[in-house]
This record gives sequence, C-alpha cells and structure tokens, in this order.
Amino acid sequence: MCSIAGMLSIEKNRIQHISHKLNVMNELQKHRGPDDTGIWVNQQRYVGLAHNRLSILDLTDSGHQPMKDVVTGNVVCFNGEIYNYIELKREIGCVFKTNTDTEVILKAYEKWGTDCVTHFKGMFSFVVWDENNQTLFCARDRFGIKPFYYAVVENVFYFASEMKALLPFLSDIETDMEGFKDYLTFQFCLGEHTLFQGIKALEPAHCMVIHNKDINIRKYWQVFYDLDWNHTEKYFIEKLDELLHNSIRYHIRSDVPIGGYVSGGVDSSVVSAMAADMAGGQYAGFTGKFGISRLYDESMYAEDVAYEHDFPLYLIDMNCNDFLNNIENVIYHLDTPVAGPGSFCQYMVSGLASKHRKVVLGGQGGDEIFGGYTRYLVAYFEQCIKGAIEGTMDSQKYIVTYESIIPNLTALKNYKPMLKAFWSSGLFEESDKRYFKLVNRAPLLHDCIHADMLNDYDPYQKFRDIFYAENLKNTCYFDNMTHFDFKTLLPALLQVEDRMSMAHGLESRVPLLDDELIEFVATIPANFKLKNGDMKYIFKKTMNKYLPESIKKRTDKMGFPIPFNQWIKNEAKDFIYDIFNSEKAYSRQLIDNKKVYKKIENESDFGRNIWGMLCMELWQRTFHDRKCEYKGMLNTRM
Repeated sequence: MCSIAGMLSIEKNRIQHISHKLNVMNELQKHRGPDDTGIWVNQQRYVGLAHNRLSILDLTDSGHQPMKDVVTGNVVCFNGEIYNYIELKREIGCVFKTNTDTEVILKAYEKWGTDCVTHFKGMFSFVVWDENNQTLFCARDRFGIKPFYYAVVENVFYFASEMKALLPFLSDIETDMEGFKDYLTFQFCLGEHTLFQGIKALEPAHCMVIHNKDINIRKYWQVFYDLDWNHTEKYFIEKLDELLHNSIRYHIRSDVPIGGYVSGGVDSSVVSAMAADMAGGQYAGFTGKFGISRLYDESMYAEDVAYEHDFPLYLIDMNCNDFLNNIENVIYHLDTPVAGPGSFCQYMVSGLASKHRKVVLGGQGGDEIFGGYTRYLVAYFEQCIKGAIEGTMDSQKYIVTYESIIPNLTALKNYKPMLKAFWSSGLFEESDKRYFKLVNRAPLLHDCIHADMLNDYDPYQKFRDIFYAENLKNTCYFDNMTHFDFKTLLPALLQVEDRMSMAHGLESRVPLLDDELIEFVATIPANFKLKNGDMKYIFKKTMNKYLPESIKKRTDKMGFPIPFNQWIKNEAKDFIYDIFNSEKAYSRQLIDNKKVYKKIENESDFGRNIWGMLCMELWQRTFHDRKCEYKGMLNTRM
C-alpha cells in the first residue's frame, strides 16, 4: 500500500522549491499508489512529506495522506497496514474521525510516543512529524516487509519507499563498495548497506528520531530463541495452528476483495487454503508456469489447492519473449540486482493478479523460520558426520543423528554439483565457516572482478556477528543457519515481494510473518523442525490437513524455477550476448564483462552466475548510465 517520501532540513533552513521536489519524489513512486496523491509542507518550508495512495482501508477521501491531527499538529505519512487497528482504537479510547489505520498511528503516537511501534501488528514504514517537539519519527516493521531508505545531503534528510526517489538529490550516482562486496558474496546487501553510495536502509525492527542535527536509531524488537523443552510435539502443533489462524484473520482484513499467490509449494498453499476458507467466497488465486517443459510447471499443484478449497485460479503462461520485454522493467522497479531470477516470475504473476485484486497474500518466510532450504540439510549432514567421527554426537548442538538423516537424503539427489563443490575443500571446519562457504557466491566470480577497486571491508565478519548473535545463546547449528537467513535473506526476498507487487499497484501481505507466530516458532527446539532430516517437519505436520494429497507427497518442490539458462543459450542468446559484448559493458570499473561474456556458454542448467552479472549490468545501465536524467528531474517543473 502506497509510497512515502519527504525531506527535513536538519538545521531548520528553508528548503528551496520544496513542493516541486516532493512532486518529483511522488512521480518516481507513483506506481505504488495509483488512487490518490498528496503533499504537505510546513509554513516555514523546512519539512515536507509526500504520499501516493493505494486505497485498501476506508476507500473514502478521509484516508488522504499526509494526514494531519488538527489538535496536536502532528502529521503522518504511512505505507503499509496496521492489522490490529480495530483493537487499538478500543485500547486508545478516543474519538476517531476516519476508519483508517493511518489515523490510529497518529493517536497511538500521541498516547505512547515512539513506543507506539511495539503496539502495531502489521507491515509498515511511516514517519510522524511531531510539531510540538520539532522531531521526525521514522519506523519500519519488524521483518522489513515495507521499505524505508534515506540519505543526508547538504544537511537535508531525505527519505522514500524506493531508492530511485532519492537519486535526484545525490551529488552523484556511484556504487557503494561495501554494498557491492555484500552483493558479490550473498547477492544482497547486509544491514543498512545498499548498492548506492550515500543511501542507507533503515533496518527491520528499527526506528529513528531526527531532532536538530541528531539522528538516533534504535532497535525496538528482537526475536529470542528461548527454547521450550517442556512441551510435546502435540502442543507445538496445536499452538502453531492457532497462531497461524489468528494471523490469517488479521491479514484478510480489507475493504476490497483479496487473493493470493499459489506456487504449488507448502507455504503459499497453506496460506491460500486457510484464507480462502475464511474469506467466504471472495478469494482468488494466481500462479504462473513456463509451458516449455514440465520441469518448469508446478501449476497442477496450485490447481489442486484451488479445487479443494473452492476458489478460482488465474494462470499466466510465460515465455522468453515475456522475459525479453520485461526484464529491464523488473530491474527498474527493484532498484537493485537480486539473488535469483524468481523476481521475473513474481513480476509477471503480480501483473496478472493486479487485473483482478488489489490485495494478495503470499507464503514468504516459511523456509527461513521453519528451515526449508536444502543447504541446511547439506551443512547439517556434514556436521553430523564430523560429530560421529569425533564422538561428540551427544552434545547439544546435534539435534538428530546422521543415521536418522539418511532416509531423507534423497532430497539431495539434484544437488550433487553443490555437494561436490562444498566438500572439495575445508571439510569439517568450524560450522560458521562451512555455512559461509555454502552461501558465499564470490569465489565463482572472483576472476571477473577488478579486485584493485575494492576496499578492505570483509563481509565474513558481519556474517559471523549475525550467525553468532546474542539472541542465539544455547542454540544449535540449525538455529544459527536459519537465523542468519531470517535476518538477511528474508528481507532481501521481501524487497522483491514488495517491489514486484507494487510495480503493478498491488499490495502483497505475508501472514507467516506475524510477531506472535515468529516468537513462538523461535521457542520450538530444532529437532521438531528438522526431524530425522525431514525439513520443516513441524510446519508440514501441522498444516497437512489443509493440503491436497498431491502436495503432501511432493518431494520435488522447485521454488518457481525459470528456464533462464536455457534461454541464454537459445531464444535469448543474442540479447544476453549483446548486453555483455558492448562498449558500455566493457567500460565498467568494477566488473570485467569480457570475462563474463566468455562464461555464458558454460553456465550450468541451474547456475545463477550469469543471472547475477546480468542484473548488475542492467542495474548500471538503468541508474548509473542515466544519472543525468535523474538530476535533470529537479530542473523540470511538472
């Protein structure tokens, strides 16, 4: 829902042409909110807020933003949804003039101050201008579902939902070296890093207060792994079912009909099955396939879910021409290169969904919180073998034995190249080094990078800090791995979820990311999540009753694969080769695209190296090569 943007002179100086600048920011983000637009500027013209609205709750003009409280003078600019706004109205107890969750933020801030964020259940990024204290309060939801970026240029604090809206104000558009190293390593940035020098991300579960020249950032929420060894599997199943039901009930609150992405996997299928049962015939599902091959088509599983829970399913059949016609739009809306080609699929399915719904539910988060990635099994199996050899299998860090894992190792049958590479060096090293090796993509492309351009920043150190975070005391290896992905990979995936849906003016909600649900799952011992090598055991055990038999029995979940590596050797060959074999590509300071060009024909069927480099090159073309266009927007009156 919506876009937010704004600026504040931290020295309280008048900002020249402030209304025009706010309009430029709104124009760059107008796809996020096609229903309404607004700006607010204070009389002294040193602070201004801008908003584009996608109307979901209270569809009347009373939901217009930025929204001002006539009593306090406070002004809010908000992107997202506060799902418990009805309950908060009762708790706050004052008279409300609208039926919006936006007004609830204003009243909650008046009642609780900056601690209001701890009362919100939802996805959000927002700012509140506090007229009395002359401060700007900024906050982002616990998981990073909704984005918040900022930059300080010549004593002016700028913020926006998307980085492109900040580009006109930077002195130059350059690549951030630490962000670039993160991208090479993980194919996403860690912490507050971005790939644009001068632009930072407000991290999930953080808020910020700007007062005069002081910018104070604090974390307001953390998940703690206080493991519950006192309850049984039956208790965990019943509680998990209850909490997910509660989350779905909140997430289907809307004044417009809702739908959902249905990929054919467990997570999205469970969300859609439960939501459809609760929505009373108003639900619709959306999925996609690549008709080129059964290897790239999981739509039959989505059809089974739709049939069992009686909702219509809309399908888009994608091909290489769709890719060629849309990939540059994908990169433009993403603002940054991304880890995998699934972003293209999400863009296409979101486009389909936007023709029928304004709100969709998705299954993001299940793999990170319950442990669904195959690499967890790869890494854990190695450590089990190590423990068996060393005679330390009875230590707390081993949740299952290597003997019990063996029956489930068939999940690794398509990962032999990964296993061969992973075990080729460093076998039985410390667990953090081994997992870093699994997620580190930099060695695959080291010969394509101009290393002399890089600084001394080492992503491994930040990786290690997250892997061994204080909230992980007395946990096992499995928890360390999933926690790292929860804190890093998940926000990167949520960025894709947000951008690809908002590119079409579509709101995407993620019910698996509910604070009570996440806090509870963190107390479940890992032996219920990876039971005998069965990944996501407790989640699947809980949710099987909502799933058709075809999905319960699946052992081949592919994660919405895309035939990109087939295309680059066939239909998209000329396009890909032309991208890398060009004067622009060869002029890049950081990447040797001549070497990338030579690697194209040797890319494996499921390799991501060429995809990663293609995204990087298209990103540079879209933003770096057009820097004059972004700067010129400030000189063109709209």
